[in-house]
Amino acid sequence: MQKKQRIPKNTKEQRTKKTKGASAYDEALYFLTPKARTVREVENRLDECNYSEGEIMAAIDRLRNNGLLNDEKFARDFIGRVVSLPMTKPVSRGKLRRQLREHFVENAVIDEALSAVSDETELSNAAAVGSKYFRQYSNLPLKERLRRTGSRLVSCGYAFDDVKTVLSELAENAEETGNSDEIPDEIEFSFHSAENGADDEE
Repeated sequence: MQKKQRIPKNTKEQRTKKTKGASAYDEALYFLTPKARTVREVENRLDECNYSEGEIMAAIDRLRNNGLLNDEKFARDFIGRVVSLPMTKPVSRGKLRRQLREHFVENAVIDEALSAVSDETELSNAAAVGSKYFRQYSNLPLKERLRRTGSRLVSCGYAFDDVKTVLSELAENAEETGNSDEIPDEIEFSFHSAENGADDEE
């Protein structure tokens, strides 16, 4: 196994064109200095710097061999950093998937990385987020509180089944505490994002 090559320090991230005499590999090292990147991000960067396809492919292969470029590790580390955040700021698997796609990570790699987030953790996070929004809408009738809370959860990337479970528990708790004016037989809510205007906070 080859020894992982160190990235030089004291280099600038912003390099808008190919530096005279610099190889594609060296240019990639500059780009990787501030933080980890995905294969596609490095390829795009080198393409912007006008390196040839052959130079880019050779640089990518060398970076991989030296342990400096690995999409699987990027996805694992990305999710690990997010899930280690305090429970006051939980993030759904759906949102994590969207964020990794923005870094051009392939779906199969994302699926593997997301397996680190258990179903129990996902439901617990959804419940925490749902309770926060449910409290924010305390001045509204119960059915509307549930609808808006559900819409928020969907826009946060939580799965339909988890949203239904959370809303059912919120409705039951409201009934038990006597804070309900009307417990709906069936919980209905909009799937539109809060940004669409219908569910904007007042």
